Amino acid sequence: MTPETLHHSVLLHEVVEALEPASGNCYLDATFGNGGYSRALLERADCCVIAIDRDPDAIRRGAAMQDEFAGRFVLVEGCFSDMAGLLQTLPTEKYQLRGGAPDKLDGAAFDLGVCSTQLDQPERGFSFRNDGPLDMRMSKSGASAADVVMQSDAEDLAKILWEYGEEKASRRIARAIVTARDSAPITSTAQLADIIYSVMPSKKPGQIDPATRSFQALRIYVNRELDELTGGLAAVESLLRPGGVLAVVSFHSLEDRIVKRFLTTRSQHAARPSRHIPDATGPAPSFDLQARKAIAPSAEECRNNARARSAKLRVARRTTAPVYGATTGEITACG
Repeated sequence: MTPETLHHSVLLHEVVEALEPASGNCYLDATFGNGGYSRALLERADCCVIAIDRDPDAIRRGAAMQDEFAGRFVLVEGCFSDMAGLLQTLPTEKYQLRGGAPDKLDGAAFDLGVCSTQLDQPERGFSFRNDGPLDMRMSKSGASAADVVMQSDAEDLAKILWEYGEEKASRRIARAIVTARDSAPITSTAQLADIIYSVMPSKKPGQIDPATRSFQALRIYVNRELDELTGGLAAVESLLRPGGVLAVVSFHSLEDRIVKRFLTTRSQHAARPSRHIPDATGPAPSFDLQARKAIAPSAEECRNNARARSAKLRVARRTTAPVYGATTGEITACG
């Protein structure tokens, strides 16, 4: 059984239908994971897919797909906020890309958050359900979650848990972590989960695990996921050709808020400072929303895949207008 069969890409049908894959076109799978979106696009049309992932394990998993779809599929290791630079490094003579260079895309898909394969591997340290090293690094480089837990003071820890996990008990949990690490280093997921459980009410039926928000917060902080998303959206805006489609699947409110704000600001539905100011005073919309509300997975998909329950898909089509005009500091590459 392959990772692709173990991992079910959320809203796969809806994403592929939104991108409308066509022969000769070039698409971006910004978050390869186990390759569900990439494979679906490649099997739907005689197109080219460029996929990006910062996890070296995902790059190794995707090697067979590069052989299977030789000339039409290429997998690149790196951060998707760096997509413009990564695309420029591709050996274009090997791939069937529009105009011989991947400087413009016909569509792009983002599947945000953590891959289920990463969650299921205790040695990666993403989940509290199986004991493993407190790591959480998608790229396997840089500071780990254990480094953050051991080196941050209580105030900084509380800020991380609140801002990236929306954890209401952030201060209580942060104090417990600082107290516990005075007795012994916190190096495993089980240790951290037990510390959180010690100061949180027991889980009631229908509630999420008390450790969920704290683990989410640390993972997002360690991988700079929100900065990466902001940078990736701004980057893909300049790479999509007129008519190109952007499809983004998010799994929690922090991600969806960024995606919604980005697309709302850049669409014809953007709020204007005054109804008395003519439309022409603002930048021309660079995206056209394909649906005003986020697309949710079907009840059947939610029954078959618990990960889909919180998913939201937002779709927009690139217009002929110039890039909307990113503000200073908006594009932030991951570390």
